[in-house]
Amino acid sequence: MKTILLPRMCSAVAGLAVSILALGGASADDACGLCSRTVVLNSELASCFLEQYDQFAKEGGAAIAIDLSTCGSRGIVEALPTPESGAAEPETQFMISRTQLGCLKKKLEEPGLELDPSAKIELDSCG
Repeated sequence: MKTILLPRMCSAVAGLAVSILALGGASADDACGLCSRTVVLNSELASCFLEQYDQFAKEGGAAIAIDLSTCGSRGIVEALPTPESGAAEPETQFMISRTQLGCLKKKLEEPGLELDPSAKIELDSCG
């Protein structure tokens, strides 16, 4: 019985090793399961992101945690969007890949982009 299981275990371990090596060769963007596919921003958060872009770009790792919670008007409580306005609540914290970081910057710099009251930025097209 032991002689039958040993070859099967060896082939299973070898298969697992090949799978791990194959994942290691995949792009970092493909492996980012926590990265956002879309981001909702307004003009104030977009400006803050662009101001901090160089700091985000310097961070190591395949995924970058974006925290814009310190951005925005301080001391002023903005009105919540009405249900019929269709505007989504802007995001102040999200995770994106290196490719998405550059893509988001490029999209936010597009002329004529309407960000107020908020805009949903698709990051799936980055790549």
